[in-house]
Amino acid sequence: MSRTPFHRSANVIRRGGLMLLAIVGPALCFFDAVHAGERKPLKVFVLAGQSNMQGHAHVRTFDAMRLNDQAAPLLEKMLDADGEPVVCQDVWISSIGSSEIEQHGRLTIGYGAERGGPKIGPEFTFGIYLHQTLKEPILLIKTAWGGKSLNTDFRPPGVEPYQFNEQQLELFQRQDKDIEELKTAKLTASGQYYQRMIEHVQHVLKDIRRVYPDYDPEQGYDLAGFVWFQGWNDMVDRGTYPNRDQPGGYAEYSRLLAQFIRDVRTDLQTPELPVVIGVLGVGGPTELYGPDQQRYRSTHQEFRQAMAAPAKMDEFDQTVVAVLTERYWDQEVVRLRQKEKTIKPRIDELKTQTKAGDLSRQASLQAIESLYKNTFSEEELTRLRESVSNGDYHYMGSASILAPIGKAFADAMATLVTKSQSSTKSN
Repeated sequence: MSRTPFHRSANVIRRGGLMLLAIVGPALCFFDAVHAGERKPLKVFVLAGQSNMQGHAHVRTFDAMRLNDQAAPLLEKMLDADGEPVVCQDVWISSIGSSEIEQHGRLTIGYGAERGGPKIGPEFTFGIYLHQTLKEPILLIKTAWGGKSLNTDFRPPGVEPYQFNEQQLELFQRQDKDIEELKTAKLTASGQYYQRMIEHVQHVLKDIRRVYPDYDPEQGYDLAGFVWFQGWNDMVDRGTYPNRDQPGGYAEYSRLLAQFIRDVRTDLQTPELPVVIGVLGVGGPTELYGPDQQRYRSTHQEFRQAMAAPAKMDEFDQTVVAVLTERYWDQEVVRLRQKEKTIKPRIDELKTQTKAGDLSRQASLQAIESLYKNTFSEEELTRLRESVSNGDYHYMGSASILAPIGKAFADAMATLVTKSQSSTKSN
């Protein structure tokens, strides 16, 4: 069973129990020349990771992108002539983990995390801009589950089983826990989502027409790239990384990620598979952290360096690249939040008066709104309120952040694919 995400740019038609989509309005991601000329092998890209690869940017944050100089230009490709989210005619996707069941169809909004949607993840602009560069049909296979670690859930098969360290074992003893039971549970969990990822990719590739009806088996396919966007659960794992705030504290993550890349290439039978690592950048550049973030600064920076480390390894030269997602953090929202703190004491006072019965709820709301309007311009208020739809750990649930990240992944992947093609031709 599969499901196509709801989007406003399509009419849903049901015939004989089947749900069909009649696309309306101008279409993006479509090149007649591709269909009229020689059909190349279909390029396939895998997107994998945890909740930020799922994506928590609600589509209602699209409008606020117009106020962000970095993000605003992307709207031209994300929306059609009627201002509706585009439906890409030549970009198809199969996604698991973001919804309870597989979703597949043409790329559009709604392939982000399903709950509270429709949302987008990096896949939306990744598909749009990669297609624009390659100028040929592409297929995305997305496998992303929230709250998963590399050290356990995505643990690559090429490393030894997870071993609890001395600090963890001592803690378990103090807590009077059954250590053997914990070891068995850890062993059972290890690598489960790595295997699910590989199995789904193989499942889609075995019958591409199920996802991409226009696929011609005679043209074949080219597994052309892999994007990894994960890290939160490892970054906050004090047990696995007891020295995480010290230089080299996350060296184990680098080791696991390097082996993960090797194993993915082996299991998908693509020895030189181009890989883009989306380096976790929640909070923005650490050198811009404010006073309330200083306690996290060293930990965050050490983890980011560990994530990016495999891209600097000689064996991955020209085939693995790291994208620093911190570059796309919305610093203006950070500034506006600091400004908002100046009126918080008065807001708290009004709420206290309301709770005590000294002020009506309506009068309190009006007074609070007046505070905001006297503190912020109309544009600032819009950006503060409408560009955010989730927590900071999910990149604020902001399309102004996730859309540029998706494009950055696409740009990096396009460069790797071009290098790969040039290398193949020269050989």
